[in-house]
Amino acid sequence: MRTSKKSTVKYKIDRGSVLVAGMFLTLIFGVIDWCIGTTFRAMSDWMLYAVNIAATLLLSLPALLLRRVWIQLLIMALVDIMWIANIMYCRTYFTAIPPESYALISNLTDFTASVTDSLRWADIFLPLITLITGAVAYLTPATRPWPRRSTFIYVTLAATAVTVVGILCRGGFYKSYDKLAQSCYYSTCGVPTYSIAGHIAYSLMNSTNGDNKETYKEIESWLNEKEESRPYRQVSDSVISRRQNLVLILLESFESWLINSNVKGQVITPYLNNLITKPNTLYAPYTLTQVSSGRSIDAQLLIGSGLLPMLNSVYSMKYPQYEYPSLMKAIKQQRGGRSVILSCDKPITWNQEVIARSMGYDSLLHRSAWNLDELIGNPAKLSDGSFLRQSVEKLRTNQLGIDGKPFLLTFITYSGHNPFKLPENMKDKGLQQAVSGFPERLADYILMAHYTDSQLHTLIDYLQSRPDADQTLIVITGDHEGLAGDRDAMCRATKEYNLVSPEQFTPFIVLNSPVGGRINEVIGQVDLYPTLLDLLGLNEYSWKGVGENILQPRNTPAAISSMTGKILGDTISAPPAAMHNLKSARRVSDMIISSGYRLTK
Repeated sequence: MRTSKKSTVKYKIDRGSVLVAGMFLTLIFGVIDWCIGTTFRAMSDWMLYAVNIAATLLLSLPALLLRRVWIQLLIMALVDIMWIANIMYCRTYFTAIPPESYALISNLTDFTASVTDSLRWADIFLPLITLITGAVAYLTPATRPWPRRSTFIYVTLAATAVTVVGILCRGGFYKSYDKLAQSCYYSTCGVPTYSIAGHIAYSLMNSTNGDNKETYKEIESWLNEKEESRPYRQVSDSVISRRQNLVLILLESFESWLINSNVKGQVITPYLNNLITKPNTLYAPYTLTQVSSGRSIDAQLLIGSGLLPMLNSVYSMKYPQYEYPSLMKAIKQQRGGRSVILSCDKPITWNQEVIARSMGYDSLLHRSAWNLDELIGNPAKLSDGSFLRQSVEKLRTNQLGIDGKPFLLTFITYSGHNPFKLPENMKDKGLQQAVSGFPERLADYILMAHYTDSQLHTLIDYLQSRPDADQTLIVITGDHEGLAGDRDAMCRATKEYNLVSPEQFTPFIVLNSPVGGRINEVIGQVDLYPTLLDLLGLNEYSWKGVGENILQPRNTPAAISSMTGKILGDTISAPPAAMHNLKSARRVSDMIISSGYRLTK
């Protein structure tokens, strides 16, 4: 009797399949790594998988058509670099890298420590996937047939077609991406859903979308709406006596919770604690930082020009020649004043030299203006102590050319820059012992803030001794928050001390203010511009900003974070028209800058 053996067919994997699988894993793990630091909401959208499958097939096409493993590995390595760079950027700025910022790669040499500080252990899986894919592909016998070229092309075209149809059903690529970008809860979902290439395409489309005539009409309609729903209100001349001069001190990465806080009896900011108790000090601790991917340079736009950051670009890089309205131009136009900005950084950082001119500064003092006698940080930059001491010497000898005339001075400190590394001999030993149990990054941040606080008296004591002291406003504020994506972890680590704020607040402190006291409402950085216009009596200047003067009752006592889209403050009592105007302010600011709309007469 015959017995028949059942034949079994074993599927043998080929190199092409390995490469396609590796590419898909790279793209999907990039999505996961991005979502770990933002939100996993994007992963519930089928479009994410459709786009990444289509991208996998398209990116694998060169290797499968040419039958070359190394081509796929090269493409995967480039994808790894793009993912890791953008994820690191997102951990600080909550967005992907703006297209124009890729040209600034040389600037990274100045921020090596900040860059490495943004790395996480999860990032290593991206290059590991590429290495494993290469190893498996080369270990797979070359004799096994690759997928047929024609079949692979048809599958790629089909997957791409399904994705395109899906996007069209959502109103098209720009509309569907823009909906995510403008959403409070989904603003970071555009990159994982539509890929980094999609982000770049959206950014480029956004910068050229629409025609200026229609854009101008929309801007003017919004400005009219603001005048009706959130008007600029100045304090009566009979109530306050305006000041002639302004000194603006931007403290790097300085947050409000540091003030009036102590750890085990060790006070963090004793000098600032004392300043805010003075009767002629105006203090607003709940100033929401509204910077975006431009960080420090965005703060200059918010405070100096009363405009919000752009949606997908850094204004100083993309539109440096725009005629920005500003406090500097107002003080020159109305008083013939002189404006100087002082920084210890390079003039090319964030295009500072060009943007300073566009904003109306008469002079910029940058890195080459200082004796680098005391350095802090990685990379090493002039310490706040030396920067302020040398600044006072330049003021004493009138090197800034401000004696006898109205002036506006902006001082940009640097020591508080991430990663907050202070030399051992400059640390306060008592405070160092008190924070020894904290996470290292938080302990470093607190010690650096204490150091900066201890140096401020050098400049402020001098300013208050000048003959024009009674006519000079001194403003101290942070340029942006300092803890970025580590905030939640830092809050948990210091819960028993009730120390770190869950929100991104920076202080707004005005010394020698004609209006003293404390403002406990939430305000935005963009509200500082109209407030300073009023305190300085520059009310005839035509541009009043997109914010509101905090010296008067505001129709919208709230502010919106540019990084998260979160609204803080009292939104219940605000009229609907005023809230609508507030919510659309950033989009209109973007339109104003990108279209070149002239705001001043």
